[in-house]
Amino acid sequence: MRNKRISKVAIIISLVLVLALALPFLGACQTGMKYKIGITQIVTHPALDSAREGFISVLAAEGFVEGQNVEYIRRNAEGDMSTAASIAEYFVAEKVDLILSIATPTSQAVVAAVEGTDIPVVFNSVTEPQTAGLVASWENPGGNVTGVSDMAPVEPQVQLIMQIAPDTKKLGVIYNAGEVNSVVQVEMLKDIIDKYGLTVVEATAAGTADVLAAAQSLVGRVDTIWVPADNTAVAAFESIVMVGEENSIPVFAADVATVERGAIGCYGLDYTVVGEESGKIAVRILRGEKPADIPVQMVPLDELYFNKGAAERMGVTIPQDLLAQATNVIE
Repeated sequence: MRNKRISKVAIIISLVLVLALALPFLGACQTGMKYKIGITQIVTHPALDSAREGFISVLAAEGFVEGQNVEYIRRNAEGDMSTAASIAEYFVAEKVDLILSIATPTSQAVVAAVEGTDIPVVFNSVTEPQTAGLVASWENPGGNVTGVSDMAPVEPQVQLIMQIAPDTKKLGVIYNAGEVNSVVQVEMLKDIIDKYGLTVVEATAAGTADVLAAAQSLVGRVDTIWVPADNTAVAAFESIVMVGEENSIPVFAADVATVERGAIGCYGLDYTVVGEESGKIAVRILRGEKPADIPVQMVPLDELYFNKGAAERMGVTIPQDLLAQATNVIE
């Protein structure tokens, strides 16, 4: 009888241990837990907004629903790095359960703020997270940070420019030299320009208020303008388009959302998908996985957008064979 009692006690203890180990992996609805998630992005523009909403939609589909078991604290630095740092510090003070940082500058601010804490960070819309100092490596991030890159190969974008504006010799590039992600893209561009017979002419903008002047500085000096996935330049993209249209300078970009705002075209990625992939990572973390064990993800460069009206206003014509390949054509 005594042995039977011991066996029953052992079984009960084993069940308790199994349940205790399983609890972290159950969804929020199953555990009754409530989560506080901080979301910070560097500026307001359609691509980053789409990434934010993609993230939230995936969490909701997985049972992490705003107003039920999730509280989101949404903040926007609107291009100000001191504000980005303050937002990050606020999230740490609030002891949030997870931070979503959208874009490189905000991610750098968040990673600096969470140092010494166990708050997990998921980033998205970051071009080169290792160079930006966010992770130890793409495959093995280390620490409590991982996420999704919006790295878009530069060469297909240059090839597209040369197909539509084949007379281009001097390519103007507008970007914020303080954004690591943009510097990386410009360096990638410089590595390949010789094979296309191009010269790069740089115009930098420290803030959105400087973008118009940067664009105007390229008039008479370049044949075409390309805007990388730069948060500052994209936030004030309409001013670049205005200069391009007034001076018949074709304007291209690396973000499909900019095509709707007046760029001629680009190969790009869907930022809603970028957000969704970061949401999937966040779900894994909230269910118990460690960020250090989740490699940085990428999404496919499978979007080809054109704006025929913008092309006409800037004095070029998009070849029909390219239009036939397009994911989306704006008249």
